[in-house]
Amino acid sequence: MDIFEKLRDNWGPIGTPAKMLNSHHYFSFPMLEGELGPRMRFMGREVLNWSLNNYLGLANHPEVRKVDAEAAAKWGLAYPMGARMMSGNSVLHEQFEKELAEFVGKKDAFLLNYGYQGVMSVIESVCDHRDVIVYDAESHACLIDGIRLHKAKMGQYYKFNHNDMDSLEKNLKRATKMADEKGGGVLVITEGVFGMSGKVGDLKAIVALKEKYSFRLLVDDAHGFGTMGETGAGVGELLGVQEGIDLYFSTFAKSMAAIGGFIAADDPQIIMYLKYNMRSQTYAKALPMPYVEGCRKRLEMIKTMPELREKLWENVDALQNGLRERGFNIGDTESPVTPIFLHSEGGIPEVTRMVRDLRENMGVFCSIVVYPVVPKGQIMLRIIPTAAHSLEDVEYTLNAFTDLAEKLKNRVYQIEDAQPVA
Repeated sequence: MDIFEKLRDNWGPIGTPAKMLNSHHYFSFPMLEGELGPRMRFMGREVLNWSLNNYLGLANHPEVRKVDAEAAAKWGLAYPMGARMMSGNSVLHEQFEKELAEFVGKKDAFLLNYGYQGVMSVIESVCDHRDVIVYDAESHACLIDGIRLHKAKMGQYYKFNHNDMDSLEKNLKRATKMADEKGGGVLVITEGVFGMSGKVGDLKAIVALKEKYSFRLLVDDAHGFGTMGETGAGVGELLGVQEGIDLYFSTFAKSMAAIGGFIAADDPQIIMYLKYNMRSQTYAKALPMPYVEGCRKRLEMIKTMPELREKLWENVDALQNGLRERGFNIGDTESPVTPIFLHSEGGIPEVTRMVRDLRENMGVFCSIVVYPVVPKGQIMLRIIPTAAHSLEDVEYTLNAFTDLAEKLKNRVYQIEDAQPVA
């Protein structure tokens, strides 16, 4: 078979439904236009946008835009040229690393050019063929891909049920036994905030298990950094267990609304090891200077402008409390991530009509998740409140979802010509 012929016929588990529905640029790869913010344009219409990972509203903040523009004018987009190890290091890169480490309560940090590839490379470089990995079943794709890079055989990583400490302990026993036999160690991987459900990882219980088992803990706190804890230093700060996190990772793509990430630890020698062994950094261009300067400004604002986080949580509380009061199931979220679970009997056709109604007639744009991510018969709409939204935006959206739920209940979207395609 021609390898290209195979690819033309099968777009994969995510792409195949898009191909079947002819939904490219609508349900997948949509194009939101205009200034980044709560109101943008989609398919020629203004929509209230709940799909930006811009928690603190920094993406279009005038102070951020000013620093970004000045840094781009000063340095261009190429500087520094090359990988950090060879020719791409700078005083500002290292200064930013010190500031990040201090903010999250660690002794040292390593700046990463991308979050996704960065954390994959952390896992790959930390674990050798003797080590065993134990990870949460709902870990993000970047963590799963990192685990797949593990140099050991498939039997040397174990999945524990999501946030289930009994399951974790059961797998820790198995992992400890295998690690002892092979002369290796155990790495536990979980998240601070799980990005689909909004649940907070049970880090306090995981850290407590260190009294019984010998393991190191890697936490991906992409959604917790900047939003959770008294100062915004993340879920470890919120739960009072930051010291028990051995490797703290976050991306800049959420609260900072930028590109890049970092890994922090209490042992500077571990950070030095990572600097010399993370292939995604050793063989890739350093984070360009405009991002370094721009993200330093964002970090400064996170530290000195608590009102941004306070506004975020005002909107989060208003939205989540309003949804609960109106009878919506939003699961066990304890973070800004707000899932709305709805029941659907009509399958994909019903779901597509519902989303078109929501976007085209109600003017509300949010992400939608269906089977196999959620069980058959269930729909999950995922809303990301930000500090840039207003309480009026929240009230409008609550009314829209009340209308949508009533239509679902009355099976309006099961009627074939209920919502014409624009």
